Amino acid sequence: ILKEHYPDTCSLEAQKDYELLFATRLSAQCTDARVNLVTAVLYDRYPTLESLASADLEDLCTIIKPCGLFRTKANDIKNASIMLLEQYGGKVPDSMEELLKLPGIGRKTANLILSDIYGHPAIVADTHCIRICGRLGLSNGKEPEKVERQLRKILPPEESSDFCHRIVLF
Repeated sequence: ILKEHYPDTCSLEAQKDYELLFATRLSAQCTDARVNLVTAVLYDRYPTLESLASADLEDLCTIIKPCGLFRTKANDIKNASIMLLEQYGGKVPDSMEELLKLPGIGRKTANLILSDIYGHPAIVADTHCIRICGRLGLSNGKEPEKVERQLRKILPPEESSDFCHRIVLF
C-alpha cells in the first residue's frame, strides 16, 4: 500500500555522495523540505568538499541555523569534510564501520548512505520508522538496532530501504 501511495522514496535532494551524507545529518530534528532549502544555499556557497572543509565555521552556522542544532551540525559537516578528504580520498566510505567514524554520523545516516548510495539492503530506523512500525505491530522497542533486527526478519532485503523512506513520507 505504501508503495502505491509513495512511488518515489528519498525526499532529500543531493547530487554527490557527501551531499546526501550531510543532508541526512542536517535532517535530525528537521524536515526534509527545510533541509532541501538549506542545502541549496549551502552547496551553492560551498560547491566542493574542499570548500566545505575550509569553510568559515560561523558562516556554516549561519547557513545551517534554520535546521536547528546548527553549531553541532556545522562542526560535524566541517570536520567530516576534512576527514573525508584526508582519510577517504574525498569519497564517502561504503561500510557501516567506516561511516560511523565520521563526526555526527550514526546508524540512521550510515544505513541511508549504504542503501541509497551503495545499493546495500538497509533499514533506516529513524524516529518515524520506529514509532510507526511499533504502532503497526511490526516491531517493539525504541532502540534503532533492535528495530533494525526485527524489520530485517520481515522485510525483503530489496524493499527494506524504500520501505523506511515510505514510512517517513507517510
